[in-house]
Amino acid sequence: MHDDERSHHQGLQQDLRVLRTMADRRQLLRWMAGASLIPLIGCGGEEGDQTLPPGESTSDATACTRIPEETAGPYPGDGSNGANALVLSGIVRSDIRASLAGATGVAQGVPLTINLTLVNSSNGCAPLEGYAIYLWHCDRAGLYSMYSAGVTNENYLRGVQVTDSAGKVSFTSIFPGCYAGRWPHIHFEMYPSVSAATNSRNKVATSQLALPKATCDEAYTATGYSQSVTNLRNISLATDNVFRDGYASQLATVTGSVGAGYVSELVVGIAR
Repeated sequence: MHDDERSHHQGLQQDLRVLRTMADRRQLLRWMAGASLIPLIGCGGEEGDQTLPPGESTSDATACTRIPEETAGPYPGDGSNGANALVLSGIVRSDIRASLAGATGVAQGVPLTINLTLVNSSNGCAPLEGYAIYLWHCDRAGLYSMYSAGVTNENYLRGVQVTDSAGKVSFTSIFPGCYAGRWPHIHFEMYPSVSAATNSRNKVATSQLALPKATCDEAYTATGYSQSVTNLRNISLATDNVFRDGYASQLATVTGSVGAGYVSELVVGIAR
C-alpha cells in the first residue's frame, strides 16, 4: 500500500487542502447559478441548501436533488491512492464489520445499518437499479482500515452492494467515530455496475453522508467513543470543510438507540 507510514493527522491535513479547493469550486458554481449563468442542478431546491420549508422533512426536501460531489478523502481504498479494497475477494457484501481476504480484524462499536436509495435526479427520482455502491468509513477510534497506523493490515468497514429494483442497498456496520477536524461522516462512490466497481476510474459520482448531532451525542456515550465526544465538541456542520456550504441532501435520517443499534436512511440523487 502507498504511504503506509503516513500518520492519520498528516492525512487529515491533505484532506483539508483538497476540501478547501472543492468548497471554493462549489461556491463559485452556486454564485454562477444565482446569476443565471448556469442552470441549477436537480429537481429540488438549490444544491446543498439546508433551509427547509415549514412542515417539510429533510427526505421530502431533497428527494429530487442531486447530491453534491465530494472528495473521497485520503483513505478511499479504491485504487486511486495506493490501496484497493475493490479487488478483494468477498468485497461485495452487506455486513462490513469484519475484515476479509485473510485479514481477521472486526470493527467494534454501536451497530449501525446504513440504507441508501439511489435515484435519478434528472428523471423524476426514478430508482436506479443495478448500480454498485462502494461505501467506507472510519472505525470508532477514527481510524481508516488499510491506511491508519495500527490498522493498515485490516480492510473492515468497506464494502460494495448492488442496488435492487427500488434503487436500494443496505450495509450492516458500526457507528463511526468523530476524528479531529471532521464532522462524523460516511463516504460512498457510485458505479454503473458491479463489474465496473474495481477501480475509481469507473465511478460516476462520489459523496458523503452526514450524521445528525443528537444521534452522535447519544452514540458517543457508548464504550470506545470517549475521544469522539471531545472531537465533536470542536466541530459543527457549519464549520466542517465538506458540509459547511450545504448539507440538506447529505444529512441522514437516523432512528434507534445505543442498546438496540441505529438505522440511517438517505436518498441519493445522481444525474443519469
